[in-house]
Amino acid sequence: MKFNNAHMKFCGACILISFATTCLISILLTASPESCDCSSSPRTAQQIHLDKNDVSNSNANKPKLAILVPFRDRFDELLQFAPHMTAFLNQQSIPHHIFVLNQVDRYRFNRASLINVGFVYTKNDHDYIAMHDVDLLPLNNQLHYEYPKDGPFHVAAPDLHPKYHYNTFVGGILLVKREHFELMNGMSNRYWGWGLEDDEFYVRIKDAKLPVVRPINITTGINNTFAHIHDRAHRKRDTAKCFNQREVTRKRDRETGLSSLNYRISSINKLRIDDVVNVTIVNIQLICNHQETPWCDCSNEKKL
Repeated sequence: MKFNNAHMKFCGACILISFATTCLISILLTASPESCDCSSSPRTAQQIHLDKNDVSNSNANKPKLAILVPFRDRFDELLQFAPHMTAFLNQQSIPHHIFVLNQVDRYRFNRASLINVGFVYTKNDHDYIAMHDVDLLPLNNQLHYEYPKDGPFHVAAPDLHPKYHYNTFVGGILLVKREHFELMNGMSNRYWGWGLEDDEFYVRIKDAKLPVVRPINITTGINNTFAHIHDRAHRKRDTAKCFNQREVTRKRDRETGLSSLNYRISSINKLRIDDVVNVTIVNIQLICNHQETPWCDCSNEKKL
Protein backbone atom coordinates (compact mmCIF):
# COMPACT_ATOMS: atom_id res chain seq x y z
CA MET A 1 0.00 0.00 0.00
CA LYS A 2 2.87 2.35 0.81
CA PHE A 3 4.48 1.48 -2.51
CA ASN A 4 1.28 2.34 -4.38
CA ASN A 5 0.94 5.74 -2.62
CA ALA A 6 4.52 6.69 -3.40
CA HIS A 7 4.08 5.60 -6.95
CA MET A 8 0.95 7.69 -7.33
CA LYS A 9 2.66 10.76 -5.81
CA PHE A 10 5.60 10.36 -8.20
CA CYS A 11 3.27 10.11 -11.23
CA GLY A 12 1.31 13.16 -10.12
CA ALA A 13 4.49 15.20 -9.79
CA CYS A 14 5.56 14.18 -13.30
CA ILE A 15 2.22 15.21 -14.73
CA LEU A 16 2.40 18.64 -13.07
CA ILE A 17 5.98 19.22 -14.27
CA SER A 18 5.05 18.18 -17.82
CA PHE A 19 2.01 20.47 -17.86
CA ALA A 20 4.02 23.45 -16.58
CA THR A 21 6.75 22.88 -19.17
CA THR A 22 4.21 22.70 -22.01
CA CYS A 23 2.57 25.96 -20.90
CA LEU A 24 5.91 27.73 -20.68
CA ILE A 25 6.94 26.63 -24.18
CA SER A 26 3.55 27.69 -25.57
CA ILE A 27 3.90 31.16 -24.01
CA LEU A 28 7.42 31.62 -25.38
CA LEU A 29 6.38 30.59 -28.90
CA THR A 30 3.42 32.95 -28.84
CA ALA A 31 5.63 35.88 -27.84
CA SER A 32 8.26 35.18 -30.49
CA PRO A 33 7.90 37.38 -33.61
CA GLU A 34 9.41 34.63 -35.72
CA SER A 35 6.40 32.42 -35.01
CA CYS A 36 4.00 34.88 -36.79
CA ASP A 37 2.86 34.01 -40.30
CA CYS A 38 2.70 37.69 -41.43
CA SER A 39 1.68 36.84 -44.94
CA SER A 40 -1.65 35.53 -43.76
CA SER A 41 -2.35 38.21 -41.14
CA PRO A 42 -5.14 40.73 -41.94
CA ARG A 43 -3.90 44.29 -42.74
CA THR A 44 -4.71 47.01 -40.28
CA ALA A 45 -6.40 50.28 -41.30
CA GLN A 46 -3.07 52.06 -40.79
CA GLN A 47 -1.32 49.64 -43.17
CA ILE A 48 -3.99 50.18 -45.81
CA HIS A 49 -3.62 53.96 -45.41
CA LEU A 50 0.14 53.69 -45.87
CA ASP A 51 -0.35 51.60 -48.99
CA LYS A 52 -2.49 54.36 -50.47
CA ASN A 53 0.15 56.93 -49.58
CA ASP A 54 2.79 54.81 -51.30
CA VAL A 55 0.74 54.89 -54.50
CA SER A 56 0.33 58.66 -54.24
CA ASN A 57 4.02 59.15 -53.62
CA SER A 58 4.88 57.09 -56.69
CA ASN A 59 2.89 59.63 -58.78
CA ALA A 60 4.26 62.69 -56.98
CA ASN A 61 6.47 63.74 -59.89
CA LYS A 62 3.95 63.07 -62.65
CA PRO A 63 2.09 66.00 -64.29
CA LYS A 64 -1.25 66.70 -62.62
CA LEU A 65 -4.45 66.75 -64.68
CA ALA A 66 -7.47 68.98 -64.03
CA ILE A 67 -10.64 67.49 -65.52
CA LEU A 68 -12.73 70.55 -66.42
CA VAL A 69 -16.42 69.72 -66.87
CA PRO A 70 -18.66 72.55 -68.12
CA PHE A 71 -21.97 71.94 -66.38
CA ARG A 72 -25.57 72.96 -65.89
CA ASP A 73 -28.45 70.78 -64.66
CA ARG A 74 -26.82 67.44 -65.53
CA PHE A 75 -26.58 65.86 -62.08
CA ASP A 76 -27.73 62.39 -63.15
CA GLU A 77 -25.00 62.33 -65.80
CA LEU A 78 -22.42 63.56 -63.29
CA LEU A 79 -23.25 60.63 -61.00
CA GLN A 80 -22.21 58.30 -63.84
CA PHE A 81 -19.31 60.41 -65.09
CA ALA A 82 -17.33 61.00 -61.89
CA PRO A 83 -16.99 57.36 -60.70
CA HIS A 84 -16.31 56.15 -64.24
CA MET A 85 -13.56 58.70 -64.90
CA THR A 86 -11.98 58.18 -61.50
CA ALA A 87 -11.67 54.43 -62.07
CA PHE A 88 -10.53 54.94 -65.68
CA LEU A 89 -7.76 57.40 -64.78
CA ASN A 90 -6.66 55.50 -61.68
CA GLN A 91 -6.09 52.48 -63.89
CA GLN A 92 -3.69 54.62 -65.92
CA SER A 93 -2.08 56.06 -62.74
CA ILE A 94 -2.94 59.61 -63.83
CA PRO A 95 -2.87 62.12 -60.91
CA HIS A 96 -6.09 64.07 -61.45
CA HIS A 97 -9.02 65.89 -59.92
CA ILE A 98 -12.50 66.55 -61.33
CA PHE A 99 -13.73 70.16 -61.35
CA VAL A 100 -17.39 70.69 -62.21
CA LEU A 101 -17.80 74.19 -63.67
CA ASN A 102 -21.38 74.88 -62.72
CA GLN A 103 -22.92 77.91 -64.46
CA VAL A 104 -25.38 79.47 -62.02
CA ASP A 105 -26.24 82.78 -63.73
CA ARG A 106 -29.36 83.43 -65.83
CA TYR A 107 -27.60 83.64 -69.18
CA ARG A 108 -27.38 81.03 -71.89
CA PHE A 109 -24.87 78.25 -71.40
CA ASN A 110 -21.31 79.25 -72.33
CA ARG A 111 -19.09 76.18 -72.43
CA ALA A 112 -15.93 78.00 -73.56
CA SER A 113 -16.07 80.69 -70.86
CA LEU A 114 -16.62 78.05 -68.19
CA ILE A 115 -13.51 76.23 -69.38
CA ASN A 116 -11.57 79.51 -69.23
CA VAL A 117 -12.71 80.03 -65.64
CA GLY A 118 -11.80 76.45 -64.75
CA PHE A 119 -8.34 76.91 -66.23
CA VAL A 120 -7.68 80.08 -64.22
CA TYR A 121 -8.96 78.37 -61.06
CA THR A 122 -6.76 75.26 -61.46
CA LYS A 123 -3.63 76.38 -63.32
CA ASN A 124 -1.44 76.97 -60.25
CA ASP A 125 -1.83 73.39 -59.03
CA HIS A 126 -2.23 71.45 -62.28
CA ASP A 127 0.00 71.01 -65.32
CA TYR A 128 -2.66 70.32 -67.95
CA ILE A 129 -6.40 70.29 -68.44
CA ALA A 130 -8.96 68.01 -70.02
CA MET A 131 -11.82 69.92 -71.61
CA HIS A 132 -14.32 67.14 -70.97
CA ASP A 133 -18.01 66.75 -71.81
CA VAL A 134 -19.94 65.19 -68.93
CA ASP A 135 -21.88 62.91 -71.26
CA LEU A 136 -18.91 61.26 -72.98
CA LEU A 137 -17.34 58.28 -71.20
CA PRO A 138 -14.21 56.56 -72.58
CA LEU A 139 -14.55 52.78 -72.70
CA ASN A 140 -11.24 51.72 -74.24
CA ASN A 141 -8.20 51.91 -71.94
CA GLN A 142 -6.02 52.43 -75.02
CA LEU A 143 -7.21 56.06 -74.83
CA HIS A 144 -4.41 57.61 -72.81
CA TYR A 145 -4.81 60.81 -70.76
CA GLU A 146 -1.09 61.42 -70.40
CA TYR A 147 0.58 64.85 -70.48
CA PRO A 148 0.26 66.33 -74.01
CA LYS A 149 3.72 67.84 -74.30
CA ASP A 150 3.80 68.25 -78.11
CA GLY A 151 0.37 69.77 -78.67
CA PRO A 152 -3.32 69.39 -77.78
CA PHE A 153 -4.28 65.72 -77.63
CA HIS A 154 -7.76 65.06 -78.97
CA VAL A 155 -9.00 61.96 -77.16
CA ALA A 156 -12.42 62.01 -78.85
CA ALA A 157 -10.97 61.91 -82.37
CA PRO A 158 -13.30 62.18 -85.40
CA ASP A 159 -12.82 58.52 -86.31
CA LEU A 160 -13.75 57.48 -82.75
CA HIS A 161 -16.45 59.92 -81.61
CA PRO A 162 -19.97 58.43 -81.88
CA LYS A 163 -21.42 61.52 -83.58
CA TYR A 164 -18.93 64.03 -85.04
CA HIS A 165 -16.53 62.93 -87.75
CA TYR A 166 -15.22 66.01 -89.58
CA ASN A 167 -11.44 66.53 -89.70
CA THR A 168 -11.30 69.82 -87.81
CA PHE A 169 -13.42 68.56 -84.90
CA VAL A 170 -11.66 68.96 -81.52
CA GLY A 171 -14.64 68.72 -79.18
CA GLY A 172 -15.76 66.15 -76.64
CA ILE A 173 -12.46 65.50 -74.87
CA LEU A 174 -9.33 67.57 -75.50
CA LEU A 175 -6.15 67.61 -73.39
CA VAL A 176 -4.11 70.84 -73.41
CA LYS A 177 -1.04 71.65 -71.35
CA ARG A 178 -1.00 74.86 -69.32
CA GLU A 179 1.55 76.73 -71.44
CA HIS A 180 -0.26 76.00 -74.69
CA PHE A 181 -3.65 77.09 -73.35
CA GLU A 182 -2.14 80.39 -72.20
CA LEU A 183 -0.36 80.81 -75.54
CA MET A 184 -3.73 80.64 -77.33
CA ASN A 185 -5.37 83.02 -74.81
CA GLY A 186 -7.77 80.23 -73.92
CA MET A 187 -11.11 79.98 -75.71
CA SER A 188 -13.40 82.65 -77.10
CA ASN A 189 -15.97 84.08 -74.68
CA ARG A 190 -18.47 84.93 -77.44
CA TYR A 191 -20.18 81.56 -77.73
CA TRP A 192 -23.41 81.66 -75.75
CA GLY A 193 -25.69 78.75 -76.54
CA TRP A 194 -24.69 75.49 -78.17
CA GLY A 195 -22.04 74.91 -80.82
CA LEU A 196 -19.05 76.33 -82.76
CA GLU A 197 -16.77 77.20 -79.83
CA ASP A 198 -14.64 74.12 -80.52
CA ASP A 199 -14.35 75.01 -84.20
CA GLU A 200 -13.08 78.47 -83.28
CA PHE A 201 -10.61 76.91 -80.86
CA TYR A 202 -9.28 74.67 -83.64
CA VAL A 203 -8.35 77.82 -85.57
CA ARG A 204 -6.56 79.15 -82.47
CA ILE A 205 -4.55 75.93 -82.30
CA LYS A 206 -3.52 76.28 -85.94
CA ASP A 207 -2.71 80.00 -85.56
CA ALA A 208 -0.40 79.04 -82.67
CA LYS A 209 1.28 76.52 -85.03
CA LEU A 210 0.52 73.64 -82.68
CA PRO A 211 -0.25 70.13 -83.92
CA VAL A 212 -3.47 68.35 -82.97
CA VAL A 213 -2.38 64.90 -81.82
CA ARG A 214 -4.88 62.03 -81.89
CA PRO A 215 -4.95 58.40 -80.71
CA ILE A 216 -3.49 55.79 -83.03
CA ASN A 217 -3.85 52.01 -83.25
CA ILE A 218 -7.13 52.02 -81.33
CA THR A 219 -8.87 48.66 -81.64
CA THR A 220 -12.40 50.04 -81.25
CA GLY A 221 -14.47 52.34 -83.46
CA ILE A 222 -17.28 54.88 -83.39
CA ASN A 223 -19.76 52.45 -81.84
CA ASN A 224 -17.76 51.12 -78.91
CA THR A 225 -14.94 53.54 -77.99
CA PHE A 226 -17.17 55.88 -75.96
CA ALA A 227 -20.50 55.77 -74.20
CA HIS A 228 -22.53 58.84 -75.15
CA ILE A 229 -25.06 59.16 -72.31
CA HIS A 230 -26.77 62.39 -73.41
CA ASP A 231 -30.54 62.10 -73.75
CA ARG A 232 -31.52 64.49 -76.54
CA ALA A 233 -35.23 64.08 -75.84
CA HIS A 234 -34.78 64.89 -72.16
CA ARG A 235 -32.34 67.80 -72.66
CA LYS A 236 -32.72 69.73 -75.88
CA ARG A 237 -29.71 71.77 -76.91
CA ASP A 238 -29.95 75.54 -77.01
CA THR A 239 -29.29 76.09 -80.72
CA ALA A 240 -31.07 79.45 -81.04
CA LYS A 241 -29.35 82.25 -82.98
CA CYS A 242 -30.42 85.79 -82.15
CA PHE A 243 -29.29 89.35 -82.86
CA ASN A 244 -26.14 89.16 -85.05
CA GLN A 245 -24.85 85.99 -83.38
CA ARG A 246 -24.69 83.89 -86.53
CA GLU A 247 -22.53 86.42 -88.36
CA VAL A 248 -20.12 87.15 -85.50
CA THR A 249 -19.55 83.59 -84.29
CA ARG A 250 -18.55 82.32 -87.73
CA LYS A 251 -15.40 84.45 -87.61
CA ARG A 252 -12.11 83.96 -85.79
CA ASP A 253 -12.24 85.83 -82.47
CA ARG A 254 -8.95 87.67 -81.90
CA GLU A 255 -10.20 89.79 -79.03
CA THR A 256 -11.65 87.65 -76.26
CA GLY A 257 -10.26 84.82 -74.16
CA LEU A 258 -8.42 84.50 -70.86
CA SER A 259 -7.41 88.16 -71.06
CA SER A 260 -11.02 89.38 -71.20
CA LEU A 261 -12.73 86.91 -68.89
CA ASN A 262 -15.46 88.44 -66.72
CA TYR A 263 -17.01 86.30 -63.99
CA ARG A 264 -17.60 85.73 -60.30
CA ILE A 265 -17.23 82.50 -58.34
CA SER A 266 -20.21 82.54 -56.01
CA SER A 267 -19.21 79.46 -54.01
CA ILE A 268 -17.17 76.27 -54.04
CA ASN A 269 -18.50 72.93 -52.80
CA LYS A 270 -16.92 69.55 -52.27
CA LEU A 271 -18.94 66.58 -53.47
CA ARG A 272 -18.23 63.00 -52.40
CA ILE A 273 -19.82 60.18 -54.41
CA ASP A 274 -20.08 56.63 -53.03
CA ASP A 275 -17.48 57.48 -50.35
CA VAL A 276 -14.80 57.08 -53.01
CA VAL A 277 -14.92 59.87 -55.59
CA ASN A 278 -14.08 63.46 -54.64
CA VAL A 279 -15.30 66.26 -56.90
CA THR A 280 -14.99 70.04 -56.61
CA ILE A 281 -18.04 72.04 -57.68
CA VAL A 282 -17.11 75.58 -58.78
CA ASN A 283 -20.29 77.69 -58.95
CA ILE A 284 -19.72 80.37 -61.58
CA GLN A 285 -21.61 83.51 -62.50
CA LEU A 286 -20.60 84.64 -65.98
CA ILE A 287 -21.02 88.34 -66.69
CA CYS A 288 -22.34 89.31 -70.11
CA ASN A 289 -21.37 92.47 -71.99
CA HIS A 290 -24.67 93.14 -73.75
CA GLN A 291 -23.06 95.61 -76.13
CA GLU A 292 -20.62 93.01 -77.47
CA THR A 293 -22.66 89.80 -77.18
CA PRO A 294 -26.36 90.61 -76.80
CA TRP A 295 -27.13 86.97 -77.71
CA CYS A 296 -26.22 85.90 -74.18
CA ASP A 297 -29.94 86.34 -73.60
CA CYS A 298 -32.15 85.84 -76.63
CA SER A 299 -35.25 86.80 -74.67
CA ASN A 300 -34.17 90.44 -74.98
CA GLU A 301 -34.27 90.41 -78.79
CA LYS A 302 -36.88 92.76 -80.20
CA LYS A 303 -39.57 90.94 -82.10
CA LEU A 304 -40.00 92.23 -85.64
